[in-house]
Amino acid sequence: MIFRLIFILGIIVFLGGGEAAAQGPYPPPAGQPGTTAMYKDSSDFIAWAVTCSVSRGWMDIADTALGKVSYGTSSYATGKADNSVVSLGDGGTAVLTFNGYLYNGPGPDFAVFENSFSDDFLELAFVEVSSDQINYIRFPAVSLTQDTLQTGTFGTLDATNIHNLAGKYRAGYGTPFDLDDLKDSANINVDSIVSIRIIDVIGSVNPAYASFDSQGHIVNDPYPT
Repeated sequence: MIFRLIFILGIIVFLGGGEAAAQGPYPPPAGQPGTTAMYKDSSDFIAWAVTCSVSRGWMDIADTALGKVSYGTSSYATGKADNSVVSLGDGGTAVLTFNGYLYNGPGPDFAVFENSFSDDFLELAFVEVSSDQINYIRFPAVSLTQDTLQTGTFGTLDATNIHNLAGKYRAGYGTPFDLDDLKDSANINVDSIVSIRIIDVIGSVNPAYASFDSQGHIVNDPYPT
């Protein structure tokens, strides 16, 4: 995957990861009625990530002889969302920080940008936040995409089947996250968030390698990429 985060905020990173399923219950792609996509030039964004630390994942977790990904540098994930990207690879992570801290205000509190060229070629990632840079709490992600048939390298997904996963929207449009979703979680202060962690969804439907959502579903996205 490729991503970028915003501080309502801003970041981009490259995630490693069928056909789109029937319409689901979640908001549709950018530009459609009911979407929650946030354009990068929106005045809602008041700051952007200033540091990024990347731990690279494999090019293909099922064939580690291929090595790890290497495209881009961690600095590409900081500053205002643009066309620069950094590759995470299968299961790779990026930890981002910013000047000050995030707090749980009305509506979405930050957003994450990816570099998809279309509304349905979507490479996904989990998002976690921390108020102490030790304990990270994951947003309750949901993927209703079928998980019996592997979405191929150039396969597509339906955004309306995806919730609380970065990468839901095409380049230039951030996926918003609301800290209110985590207000009852232990080991976190949602009014003092100091870092955000992005974790690549592997995308494989093979249980040996799969990533699972908050409801125990396998998250199926383009694999291998």
